[in-house]
Amino acid sequence: MDKRTLRETLHKGYGQSFDVDQVFFELDTDHQHLIIFENETFGRIMALDGVIQTTERDEFVYHEMMAHVPMFAHGNAKRVLIIGGGDGGMLREVLRHPEVEHVTQVEIDQAVIDMCTEYLPNHSAGAYDNPKANVVIADGVDFVNETTEKYDVIISDCTDPIGPGEVLFSSKFYEGCKRCLNEGGVFVAQNGVSFMQIDEVSTTAKRLSPYFTDVSFYSASVPTYVGGIMTFAWGTDQESLRQLNSAVIRERFENAGFKTRFYTPELHAAAFALPQYVMDAI
Repeated sequence: MDKRTLRETLHKGYGQSFDVDQVFFELDTDHQHLIIFENETFGRIMALDGVIQTTERDEFVYHEMMAHVPMFAHGNAKRVLIIGGGDGGMLREVLRHPEVEHVTQVEIDQAVIDMCTEYLPNHSAGAYDNPKANVVIADGVDFVNETTEKYDVIISDCTDPIGPGEVLFSSKFYEGCKRCLNEGGVFVAQNGVSFMQIDEVSTTAKRLSPYFTDVSFYSASVPTYVGGIMTFAWGTDQESLRQLNSAVIRERFENAGFKTRFYTPELHAAAFALPQYVMDAI
């Protein structure tokens, strides 16, 4: 019997494929098709609607860069909001910062959290049991436009702008994030692989610009997000936060007292140096 394969459907005419060695869970939820399976090279993998979301082997690259860059840039983020991130990896990394007092995570689909806690337990690593964590099952756009709470850092750990994730790339979402962000706060968002999805960069830059005086991007290369560097959108009214030198960041990093597998203060500072084609798109 031929082994089942999953071919990613994110890009037309091009895609990576994975051998499905064992299916742990597969379900059509109220919002999307979810599958969690084992692959010899990348371990356990989660895909939504045919698009790879996360893998056991390389998730640390994405989660560390998306969490620690805004957290260490801010330097004293006590209240953090995560939109999406149902696998729990972003919550895990944010909670490593000792100054954090409260994290709200807004996830639209409880099934994603439940399945990831069971089948990808190393992603959350107990983060959902942390008393500092508050999980809200709701629409992210509605939440940021209706909440009375304020946050120092907002992280939009969303899927690509197709299906349920599309609204998290809208002006209404960005406006809501600015509304509930404290003065001097930082907003970041997953923004796709820039070489393959350059329209996402230009569209996000245009839509974010009315709400933040400093709009830019930083990058990291995540193996399973193929096609080059992944870009992360960056928005703040405090331009100096993007221009911190690595010595300042290293002092904050060492004071935090935890180890990372990918993130370093030097990578943090360098991540804001962008290729010319990305700068042209901005």
